[in-house]
Amino acid sequence: MHYRELSIAGAWEATPRVHADARGLFVESFQASTLADHVGHGLTVRQVNRSSSAAGVVRGIHFAAVPPGQAKYVTCTRGAVVDYAVDLRLGSPTFGTWDTVLLDDAAHRSVYLPEGLGHMFVSLADDSTVVYLCSQPYAPVREFAVNPFCPALGIAVPTHGRDGAALELQLSDKDREAPDLHEAERRGILPTFTAQQDYVQSLRAEA
Repeated sequence: MHYRELSIAGAWEATPRVHADARGLFVESFQASTLADHVGHGLTVRQVNRSSSAAGVVRGIHFAAVPPGQAKYVTCTRGAVVDYAVDLRLGSPTFGTWDTVLLDDAAHRSVYLPEGLGHMFVSLADDSTVVYLCSQPYAPVREFAVNPFCPALGIAVPTHGRDGAALELQLSDKDREAPDLHEAERRGILPTFTAQQDYVQSLRAEA
């Protein structure tokens, strides 16, 4: 497994070795020990989610209150998505910035997002299937969203899918009606960099 840290510190791209022959292929999608070597602590998986999305579907930007937040290890097992890590942590050196990883069923990459970061993706093909390993179970009272088309974030979304056809973007009502970054800050729902770093340090101390 090869790891590359994204421009937002703490978020990592993981690229596995693909073993392919006439029978098919084999991939180790998740390695707890090597991820811990890079992150500084283990990922305790408390929930596994799977979503299927048509081409053009936008999911996010989603995040959870910290502590405990919700770290995610995300893999696309079918189709292709552009996956986004968005820094929503007030006080972070990279607050308001974002980075992307192409997740697909060709390279079989994954992305690790620590607690406190926003997560979204755009599906590039019909039936794109995404699997999330989550450090905490879903808890509606501490789950929030920021509008993916917030001008302050300036997130660039793909205009064409995997097959070259123009994408017609589709959002849920929840994501379409989510507040922009400044309104989310005004409402006091954004995590702080200090709280997130303290929580991560507590996980490293336990490790």
